[in-house]
Amino acid sequence: MGLPRHPFRFGLQVSTAPDRTRWRETARAAEDLGYSTLTVADHLDDQFATTPALMAAAEATTTLRLGALVWCIDYHHPVVLAKEAATVDLLSDGRLEVGLGAGWMASDYQQAGIPMDRPGVRVDRLAEAVTVMKGLLRGDTVTFRGEHFIIDGLAGTPRPRQAPHPPLLIGGGGRRVLTLAAEEADIVGLNIDLRSGHIDETAGPTATADATEEKLRWIRDAAGDRFESLELQVRVHLAAITDDRRGLAEAVGPSLGLTTEQALHSPHALAGTVDDIVEQCQQRREQFGISYIGISADAMDAMAPVVSRLAGT
Repeated sequence: MGLPRHPFRFGLQVSTAPDRTRWRETARAAEDLGYSTLTVADHLDDQFATTPALMAAAEATTTLRLGALVWCIDYHHPVVLAKEAATVDLLSDGRLEVGLGAGWMASDYQQAGIPMDRPGVRVDRLAEAVTVMKGLLRGDTVTFRGEHFIIDGLAGTPRPRQAPHPPLLIGGGGRRVLTLAAEEADIVGLNIDLRSGHIDETAGPTATADATEEKLRWIRDAAGDRFESLELQVRVHLAAITDDRRGLAEAVGPSLGLTTEQALHSPHALAGTVDDIVEQCQQRREQFGISYIGISADAMDAMAPVVSRLAGT
């Protein structure tokens, strides 16, 4: 069974702006530069609320897709979130990608007083939410009785523009959540493992090329015949145009628990000249099947030449 192979597309992760004008300008700039998607995180710290921010970006653009990367189920009941997602998809003329996750940032839970269950419980809750939301977004009348959610004959309204439902993205770094993604999602996010609740040197070893190969084996085993149809996405946490790629890896790698060589080959980093980065993206699609690349907002302009050369190819 071969790897998935889709045309390249690029997402821009941006979660706040000083005001309405700057937010709309950023969304329009992303669209003009050829980014496929504007994504917004879902945390409780200093950022916009995800759903209204996506709708405001939709109003400022015409072709740019919108996505949550990702809505945390522990902060949203799936019935309410399904209605919000369907509304955004309908009012954006079918441009939404529904990103869902089990939650990971410990400070969100601690500061908001939300109990942070162990990872297995959070993934179980996510799995139930996926079942409920997919049914509602299809327009089904959903009756569901699980350990975490009970739904009694609720009809999914409004109907989203995309059928049978907007594309579903599930991301994660552990085997259980990637298995769920392989079985249920249209887009699988290959993430670092954040079970510690923090991004630090403990996360780095799960960002290596070898760790990514292991994640692909988990996904392939769970997806079966649908593996080649999946779109594989990765969030790039460091994107830099530089003539000293190795020097940057030597400087940044240790803080993330990575050797220089591991940092150079991690799919979660892109560094070098524009030609270097184009080659890195192509090589990683051949090696891992990754075609959907998420970039941070601060790299939007620097990465624009890469997007121009690769998007849609």
